[in-house]
Amino acid sequence: MPGKIVYYVACSLDGYIAGKNDDISRFAFGGPGVEQYKQDLQKFKTVIMGRRTYEFGYQYGLEPGQAAYPHMDHHIFSESLKFSDSAQNVFVEKMSIDRVKEIAETANTDVYLCGGGAFAGWLLDNDLIDVLKLKLNPIVLGGGIPIFGSSEKSTDTELFEKQEYADGLQILSYRVIR
Repeated sequence: MPGKIVYYVACSLDGYIAGKNDDISRFAFGGPGVEQYKQDLQKFKTVIMGRRTYEFGYQYGLEPGQAAYPHMDHHIFSESLKFSDSAQNVFVEKMSIDRVKEIAETANTDVYLCGGGAFAGWLLDNDLIDVLKLKLNPIVLGGGIPIFGSSEKSTDTELFEKQEYADGLQILSYRVIR
């Protein structure tokens, strides 16, 4: 059975995954909800992301070509990214619907879609997101990177799990209905 593509992402109440100038400083970085997120990530063996999300890790010590999540195979979708050397589990992919489907079909677990409003919007536009898992932070950012970039696709979802934490953080899991 193919793995589901799970967009597991921190967002603000007004739908941003980062504030202006890619600022994420107002999101929760600790507490039980963040610990749950870290535990949940251990269940994934494959991660997909766009170039900007991958390169965002550089400011936190990620080296070009290095795996952000050592236990996962990385598929970074970019037309321009190149590494002179990369880890055995890091692959740069061309933007291809067929390739995303192939990765999901051959994954041993669900596939973690790591951030990236533009990449997530492209996947949404092409009906490639199966589960939306929001780490909803009790903040309003007022601008920044929208959860689905510039996508204007209308999509129905069904809530199937909700976890609430004392600090106001919630983890909300939705099935995308096609």
